[in-house]
Amino acid sequence: MTPPLGDIAHIGHAQLFTPDLDASVAFFTDYLGLTVNGQDGDTVYLRTFDDYEHHSLVLTAREQPGLGRLALRTSGEEALHRRIKAIEAAGGSGKWVEDEPGIGKLYLTTDPDGHEHALYWESEYYRAPEELRPALKNQPQAKPNRGVGVRRLDHINFLAADVLANAEFQEQVLGARPTEQIQLNSGKIAARWLTFTDKSYDVVYTSDWTGSAGRLHHIAFATDTREDILRAADLAIDSGVFIETGPHKHAIQQTFFLYVYEPGGNRIELCNPLTRLVLAPDWPLITWTEAERAKGQAWGLKTIDSFHTHGTPPVA
Repeated sequence: MTPPLGDIAHIGHAQLFTPDLDASVAFFTDYLGLTVNGQDGDTVYLRTFDDYEHHSLVLTAREQPGLGRLALRTSGEEALHRRIKAIEAAGGSGKWVEDEPGIGKLYLTTDPDGHEHALYWESEYYRAPEELRPALKNQPQAKPNRGVGVRRLDHINFLAADVLANAEFQEQVLGARPTEQIQLNSGKIAARWLTFTDKSYDVVYTSDWTGSAGRLHHIAFATDTREDILRAADLAIDSGVFIETGPHKHAIQQTFFLYVYEPGGNRIELCNPLTRLVLAPDWPLITWTEAERAKGQAWGLKTIDSFHTHGTPPVA
């Protein structure tokens, strides 16, 4: 049975590993406009200007790029313990840690594919120093005067060996709602989009054509407008940031997007999904067929990882 909606309030932050910490920090601060809000050895904490919490992103030096953890804030202390009970009832396990500034105890567990999830409730509200203090009291930090100026961490797209098993973990254990999916001619679910909020998606699982487990496709940051995406593309050219594809519009979820790579080797999406919400409590799961996905993106752009080549649909 799907648990009551609302125990997970929103995505808190994500952790990325990078083999070039200094270059990655420069990318996220100079190009995207995040602010450094602390460092502990080889780990740097950064925040988007509209995040009310201590940090939106954690960068940790490692030999290989990839995902560390996805942190999800619950809607309360009782909600946190309900989700822990649900995890254990489903045969999962976890452990408590307290290893991030501005955050209380985190309960660490994994999805079936091995992606680490951290659930927490206790969190300190960010207090901007004088030089970052906003003019409006209902804004946590002044808008950055550099780079793209992304507003918040928007979503995460996991690669998975078994999309359905991982999506059902989000739905049945954590309480997410599925909004859209891709189903191949074989009947296999090759991708599914899920939300904890009124946003149309917070978490995505996409089939990993290599058969690997625990990998990351991308994390995404939201901009205010479509024009910010176009400006981001111009800034990328000027600053030497590698553009993988876009600017363009996804068919699935209708997101205006740009895919780039940060110097450490992680794919980053810039997106403008702010105008599309799923307000219907009985929203039907929308299924896209293999033939429909073969048509490409909304305006005909061919997708990157064609399932005609790799046996898996492209990401949208």
